[in-house]
Amino acid sequence: MARGFPFYQQLDAMDCGAACLRMIAKHYGRVYNLDYLRELTFMGKQGVSLLEISDAAEHIGLQTLAVETNYDQLISVIPLPCIAHWKNDHFVVVYRADKNFVWVADPASAKYKLTKAEFLQRWVQGKEGEEQGIALLLQTTPEFLKHRGEEIDKGKISFVLHYFKRYQSLIIQLVIGVFLGTILQVLFPFLIKGIVDVGIATNDIDFIYLILIAQLLIYGTQISVEYIRSWILLHVGVRVNISLISDYLIKLTKLPLRFFDSRLAGDLVQRVNDHERVQRFLSSTSLLSLFSLLNLIVFAAVLWYWNLTVFLLYTIGASLNVAWVLMFNRWRRDLDYKRFDQSAENQTNLMELIYGMQDIKMFNAEKQKRWAWERVQSQLFRTGISNLKLTQVQKVGAISINEVKNLVIVFFVARAVINTDMTLGMLVAIQYIIGQLNSQINQLLEFLFSFHEASISLSRMNEIHVKKDEENQEEKITILPEYGDISLDNVSFQYSGPNSPYVLRNVRLQIPKGKVTAIVGRSGSGKTTLLKLLLNFYPPSEGIIRVGDVNLAGLSNKLWRSKCGVVMQEGFIFSDTIARNIALGDEIIDKNKLLIAVKVANIQGFIESLDMGYNTRIGQNGMGLSQGQKQRLLIARAVYKNPEYLFFDEATTALDSFNEMVIMENLMEYFNRKTVVLVAHRLSTIKNADNIIVLEDGEIVEQGTHEELTYTRKAYYQIVRNQIELGA
Repeated sequence: MARGFPFYQQLDAMDCGAACLRMIAKHYGRVYNLDYLRELTFMGKQGVSLLEISDAAEHIGLQTLAVETNYDQLISVIPLPCIAHWKNDHFVVVYRADKNFVWVADPASAKYKLTKAEFLQRWVQGKEGEEQGIALLLQTTPEFLKHRGEEIDKGKISFVLHYFKRYQSLIIQLVIGVFLGTILQVLFPFLIKGIVDVGIATNDIDFIYLILIAQLLIYGTQISVEYIRSWILLHVGVRVNISLISDYLIKLTKLPLRFFDSRLAGDLVQRVNDHERVQRFLSSTSLLSLFSLLNLIVFAAVLWYWNLTVFLLYTIGASLNVAWVLMFNRWRRDLDYKRFDQSAENQTNLMELIYGMQDIKMFNAEKQKRWAWERVQSQLFRTGISNLKLTQVQKVGAISINEVKNLVIVFFVARAVINTDMTLGMLVAIQYIIGQLNSQINQLLEFLFSFHEASISLSRMNEIHVKKDEENQEEKITILPEYGDISLDNVSFQYSGPNSPYVLRNVRLQIPKGKVTAIVGRSGSGKTTLLKLLLNFYPPSEGIIRVGDVNLAGLSNKLWRSKCGVVMQEGFIFSDTIARNIALGDEIIDKNKLLIAVKVANIQGFIESLDMGYNTRIGQNGMGLSQGQKQRLLIARAVYKNPEYLFFDEATTALDSFNEMVIMENLMEYFNRKTVVLVAHRLSTIKNADNIIVLEDGEIVEQGTHEELTYTRKAYYQIVRNQIELGA
């Protein structure tokens, strides 16, 4: 039973819930794609909750029940397999349990057996001494059995192989070189046998000279073939690698924003290493392995022709050696997944350590952040130690089997020479062949290891490449409708699954063309989320957003966003010149538009006071700029675009009162005949808006002009009064 339970590894740090559900579905006879289950669980950067796993399970036809239970009930009452909440931040499958042991399928590592005490230590969520843990019980229903599941893409390597098609002629040359190398290689044992049995035995020095000259010619030819082969491999490998990673980045840019909500930056960066590993395997390791395989076949055939007994002895020993080495593959796979997750976490920690240095210093958190990094290093070290131990055991066993095999063969052929059943030249030639066969088998085993690692990387790569793009251009309207109002009809939105809280609820709103609409409300009321829906970063959970008479969901995102200028709270400043940061997306900078933009954003004086002016390079995410300067740069970027629609999310919060006054005056003049949506809390920013929307808990509670809303003395009036009292 322990061996028979299906196991799937999680591909990302947050995949555990979907991977557990996949194992249980497979146990009951249905195969589901991990990516499909991940979408059902609405996985975010914090992973998933038990409720979201339950929703996903019920979606595929499993009946679920979340319980808090104890160990006695787990082994006697609870139907297994079930999903257990593990160490407060993880999920595993418990598929077998008795009084003393529990069998667990942990998607982060492997299947393993724990003692009762070890299991309780990881499972119990309460205080020490308690034995209550959380579990999700799952049972099949007739609906589940009706589903065929989501079949996994079997041809996942095809998207990589097509990169090599353009280099067919070079690859053919490589294959010819491999065959030529094999032919040259197989001549050596015959030459060695000839030197000993003919040249030495008959004292024929001329014959020996002839053989030596032949060997030198063969060596020279081999070196030339190897030289050409290395250059071809480099040429193909570098270009394929660039294409692979370039297409990966292109694919990332086509994915919806929700995808990035569920991924850590370290996970995505780590996948670049996966692409390099697969490229290296396909362009180098696989071709070298073809050479090794041909050599193995040819040398084995020569050995069989010369002496069948030696051939059989070698085959038995080599088979034992290969079986021993392959036995460790499963543990290697588990360690590789663990190392990937730890490396991704390490990458994230390093990025936070570098980019968050100001706050780290401000709060004297250097030690804590260093300790966090050191904890990951400790985990990586332990994984490295485990890998080293595994490798050592594997190598010691393989070397022992190999040496015993060699000793037996040496003894047999030496006795054959003594008994005159074999010539001395044949003995030397057989020793050469054995050495070559050992080398080829070792290279083929390395190929198997590389293949195993590449298949893991390929799974992670394929997971990205098979994802649906944000939009299918063939299904989208690519002509902007007649300039009209933006309308929201009963729009509601949830970031996660159907049981997650509503961020927006039943929003009915008209944003008139050519007017300024302001949105106000307390923090967390849904203002920024509403803006993201208007930009089509997320589709509404319910309801429709229209531009003119066209559903925003049916409009090309590329077209829609080309007409929109945006300043978001978390707007990003790139490590580039000031000019290129403002003219983002333009290959050739329009100097007139650039000057207008910096004047409107009141940042012209600051830029021109710098030594390099507009060509001054900025550190990543605006490093070296104040928050106010960053905001003015972002405002300039939005203005430079000269869009028909402008969306500002707290665009002036970091500005002093003078700069805000100047910029707002400039903007009000610039806003003429443009449709503008302002999300703000400052009275000075919103009071001149044509319409003010007040949001509370995701719902519109009132709207009108500044004068109308202050007169009614409701929610907006309270916001204004609070600002006046605080001197805002």
